[in-house]
Amino acid sequence: MPNPALLEHGSQFTKSVIALGDGIWGAIGFAASNVYMIEGGASVTIIDTTESTSAAENILAAFRAKTDKPVGRIIYTHSHRDHISGASVFAGGRDIPILASAAFQSDLIGVDEGAVAPNQALGRRTQAQFGIGLSPQERISLGCGPGDRPMEGLGAGYLEPTQRIASDGEIDLDGVAAQLIMAPGETRDHMVVWLPLQKILFSGDNWYHAFPNLYAIRGTPYRDFAAWADSLELLAGLGADILAPGHTMPVRGGDKVQDVLTSTRSAIDHVMKVTVEGMNQGLSMDDIAASISLPPELADRPWLQEFYGKVAWSARAFATGTLGWYDGNPTHLGTLSSKQRAEHLARLAGGAANLLKAAETTGDLQWRLELCDHLLALGEPAEEIKAQAMTELAEGEINATARNTYLWEARRLRGASGGGV
Repeated sequence: MPNPALLEHGSQFTKSVIALGDGIWGAIGFAASNVYMIEGGASVTIIDTTESTSAAENILAAFRAKTDKPVGRIIYTHSHRDHISGASVFAGGRDIPILASAAFQSDLIGVDEGAVAPNQALGRRTQAQFGIGLSPQERISLGCGPGDRPMEGLGAGYLEPTQRIASDGEIDLDGVAAQLIMAPGETRDHMVVWLPLQKILFSGDNWYHAFPNLYAIRGTPYRDFAAWADSLELLAGLGADILAPGHTMPVRGGDKVQDVLTSTRSAIDHVMKVTVEGMNQGLSMDDIAASISLPPELADRPWLQEFYGKVAWSARAFATGTLGWYDGNPTHLGTLSSKQRAEHLARLAGGAANLLKAAETTGDLQWRLELCDHLLALGEPAEEIKAQAMTELAEGEINATARNTYLWEARRLRGASGGGV
């Protein structure tokens, strides 16, 4: 049985078209990310375009029940694939303005196939993080959106920006006054859309109803924690009455918007502070990650639960992103191979058979995984023991990314060892 809190979190992306104001709507739960529409005098503006052409088609059909005005322009809040991959559907074959930050840089185009890059590792880890290939019953959530959604045309509808915005400024959205504001966070190219008269803020992925994904385990460059925290302070200062995020339900009410933005900033600040304190004390990264948690006044906030990002992962990312892999312990300047380490441990245990027995009998699932890794390094058949441990861990996980990864890797391991799925 999946973690009940993770199941309940699914209400944050119930499929619906929600009115945010007069002529302003959001499509929630149609795909991994949200799409917003602002109606102007003779046209509409689309903010973000979701992850696939099939999802975009469904959203456009739902929007057409609200207005048949043509799409006059598209605004990308940032360059992540799940926000830019349905643009061709909304453009409908017409040349329309597509606005993005001057820092916009998507991996959907201009990729050097000959570059030295861990693309296969990234591909595998991406499939694991998002549970690609798992059943809808297994992949109940992405942590930021529904697990069960249309996937046809994934990444296929991207259109390159026609206008790159270099600095904050005002823009007329066919009669609707707006401001485009640079606000680096989850990506350095984040650009939010602010409607000052309606007090509606389209924040992209700088905020959503989950602890922020300060590090994505699929593999990402360092996400600047301090810049993200500063952007949250900037957004809080706008005084929005409605916060329309790139994922999960909009937040209504000025006080509530202030609360979610400022508390999320405080959570990021806390991770940085505690990690720095541990590093300065010479603690190992394992010890920092194993002990770090949010203070009670933040840990109880529903929108800071670890449905998507995870505090311990964030601490590791901050330490590595600021000082690199070396943790100050000279033992770690050298290394043993996995097999060498396993051989030493087996000798201490009195043989591989004793390691196997320990893996089969321990109630500590994390220790069981680590013992299985030693056994596998020695060529011992521990695939099913490890797969079962990952399945058990998945069922208790509140974090959708961890759940999907455990289940995806368990399925892969069972396939590799000839076991059932």
